[in-house]
Amino acid sequence: MKRASAPGSRRGGGAVAAAVLPLGDREIDLLQSLLDAVPAPLEPLDVSSLDGFLCGVIVQPTAIAPARWLPFVSDVDGRALPAGFDARPLHSLVLRRDAELRRAIGRREWFDPWVFELDDAVDAAGDDEAAARSDPAYSWVAGFAAALETFPGLLAADEELLTGPLALLYRHLDVDDLEDAEALLAEIETLEPPADLAAAVEELVRATLLLADVGLQLGTR
Repeated sequence: MKRASAPGSRRGGGAVAAAVLPLGDREIDLLQSLLDAVPAPLEPLDVSSLDGFLCGVIVQPTAIAPARWLPFVSDVDGRALPAGFDARPLHSLVLRRDAELRRAIGRREWFDPWVFELDDAVDAAGDDEAAARSDPAYSWVAGFAAALETFPGLLAADEELLTGPLALLYRHLDVDDLEDAEALLAEIETLEPPADLAAAVEELVRATLLLADVGLQLGTR
């Protein structure tokens, strides 16, 4: 998989303390392997959806303890890991990425979302769901949306504050998943498609930082 980056991206947002050293490509691959090793019937996130999920947790108006959100990394429904499973290597890498993202988002700095160019194009003619899933940003945004569904505190903000940045994100999802969100759908209809994947990645970062501002305002009410 090849990572997608926006023009002028600054990996790690400049100097980063050792405690939040960005994960390199080998560590991202290791993290995916650890997620793949989670035993069935649990359904872990992949690294891209995990990254979006972490961002969706970070922008909440009140801090959410890792003990609450970590179960949703190893299973989409938050089911407990089996007693004999050693989750420490997995959780260590996840928490490092969380710290990196939390630092960048807290400072409203650039971060590189884990969005990957697809190896094989999917023929999605006439199939809206397949078209969404062939979008490299789909998995990342699905993870972000899962975080907001699991922890809906941010959604208590005024709709007019949420609609713009959420439209930049949710335009990458299947339209059927947004059928009850009329204002959001209307906003998505007004958006020009991103020029390329780099532009789409830049929009993910911009939307996340805008939502972090909304969360901050909501948390100080």
